[in-house]
Amino acid sequence: MKELLEQNNSIKPAQIGKIVEGKIIGKARSAVFLDLGPIGTGIIYGREFQQAKEEIKNLKIGDSLFAKIIDLENEEGYIELSLSQASDELTWEKLREQKDKGEILKIKIQSCNKGGLVAEVFGIPAFLPVSQLMPENYPRVEKGEASKIIQELQKFVDKEMEVKIFDLDPRQGKLILSEKAKEDGKIKEILKDFKVGDLVDAEITGVTDFGVFVKFGKKNSSDFVEGLIHISELDWQLIEDPADVVKVGEKVKAKIISISDNKVSLSLKALKEDPWKDIEKKYKKGDVVKGKVTKFNPYGAFVQITPQIQGLCHISEFGTKSKMEEVLAIDQTYKFQILSLDSQEHRMSLKLADGAETSSSVAAK
Repeated sequence: MKELLEQNNSIKPAQIGKIVEGKIIGKARSAVFLDLGPIGTGIIYGREFQQAKEEIKNLKIGDSLFAKIIDLENEEGYIELSLSQASDELTWEKLREQKDKGEILKIKIQSCNKGGLVAEVFGIPAFLPVSQLMPENYPRVEKGEASKIIQELQKFVDKEMEVKIFDLDPRQGKLILSEKAKEDGKIKEILKDFKVGDLVDAEITGVTDFGVFVKFGKKNSSDFVEGLIHISELDWQLIEDPADVVKVGEKVKAKIISISDNKVSLSLKALKEDPWKDIEKKYKKGDVVKGKVTKFNPYGAFVQITPQIQGLCHISEFGTKSKMEEVLAIDQTYKFQILSLDSQEHRMSLKLADGAETSSSVAAK
């Protein structure tokens, strides 16, 4: 940094916003004077002096300082300088260098919120999002309740953690940290032995409202990586609560369906026979079938034809949600007519066929 500044100083004249190095040549009660070489004499005074007072008081004649030019010539002919602004810029530059080098930092957690943990790095406020925590530290809270997430994160307050800088933006004062990034190299090495389509022996390590976490690794090795089985990949039938399907500690066989940026997605349903396969042999357009209404959503009503096959009656056939809820009831069985069927897209279009005032059509997955 010093060499870079010296190069710039030798090439460019004094300009506002430039960081320069100078030697202290004089100290007054509320001012410090710096020799800036060929560009002149600088001064730190007024509010800038007060802000840097604690840092300046221990300095002596001949000591060097980095400062930022904020005025090329004040009323007394000096170049006006800011120590605090230069310090901030140099700190951000140091942070950027550490990010580029992938250095591991030790931080102390100061507080938390539902989004993650709050800390400081070189006096700069920093944030460690929940998504950037190591798998074992991730708050696996059912239904994602904010109060329970905060309760889980509270245990890290006043504790030290090792992190890497994930992202930064000096203009916005944004400094984002990552705990799991420090394991990127290790995870990447483990994942060299796996590819999309592989079947792995995994263990359920956490259950959330959006899916389940599993860990897996190479045989005869203690090293493992953690992946996610999204709720939609647990089974072919509609799952409301993953806890109804799997439990923490349960051993399962899963299929890797995606590996991207050290993130692994897996599937349980990919190992189960697709109930939509050859469905056209059993059902066809125009057939009248019995189905149980399982759920309302903004698009209409989900209808269970078999435990693993669902369709949806589109809300446009009812006009409004309230009208739909007058005609249909959750957990009640009605007769529906199949309007269309697509086994590849896992979609079935239905309409209410038994004495309905309106017909209902939809595509459901």
